[in-house]
Amino acid sequence: MQDLHTAQTAQDDIERSIVAGILSARIKPGTRLSENQLATVFGVSRTRVREAMMRLETRAIVHVSPRRGWFVAEPSAGEAMTVYAARRVIESGLLRSMSELTDAGREKLHAHLAEEKEAIAAGDKQRLTCLMGDFHIRLAELSGNGVLIDILRDLTARTILISLLYQSDFHAMQSHLGHCTIVAALETGDFARAAELSIAHLEEVEEGLDLTSRRDPLSDLRTSLSLPPAAAQSTEAAVPSRRNNRKRRTA
Repeated sequence: MQDLHTAQTAQDDIERSIVAGILSARIKPGTRLSENQLATVFGVSRTRVREAMMRLETRAIVHVSPRRGWFVAEPSAGEAMTVYAARRVIESGLLRSMSELTDAGREKLHAHLAEEKEAIAAGDKQRLTCLMGDFHIRLAELSGNGVLIDILRDLTARTILISLLYQSDFHAMQSHLGHCTIVAALETGDFARAAELSIAHLEEVEEGLDLTSRRDPLSDLRTSLSLPPAAAQSTEAAVPSRRNNRKRRTA
């Protein structure tokens, strides 16, 4: 029984670590995840690693390529649109269902907004990417509903992968101000207004994505070699015309 518990704990640790790496933007879309290396790092068998990766695959965080191994997901343009649609439904519903904002909840949200301001002032893009996603997880935590928290954490991880693929510009202040307006509505007890603001905020973020192009997978190598960037590659996915002439935003 203890062995089963230990194995389950190891699998959970692997899953949490990979999701945390994505949420902090340290793990990029398309990153190869070696079973051997993960087994060594976590001190478990490849079987345990494979089981953890299969669970992450069901959550659309990773995918397996025959004879090549496991890779972090690279969401398509169509997937990006469905992820944002899901977030709008879940987050607005969550906020509408709230009946109060506790003092503890208020303090946590204000502390988070303060962290965002500090990261903006410091120009720390990676920290900002993490914080901007974390804000939405903090909202889910207000509900105390573990299922909702897990769902929002996975959707936020997928959103960060989407941003890394399709977001060419980064305007953190606009997103920070969007977060501030949501918190202000919560503080007045106007949860319906907070829900409306969350929908508008996520729509702005989605409209800030360039779903007609994909990130150059060799961009890091080109930068290291001081080579010019490759021309943007068009995707085959159909993108609604309302996505044109987008303003750049971040989650």
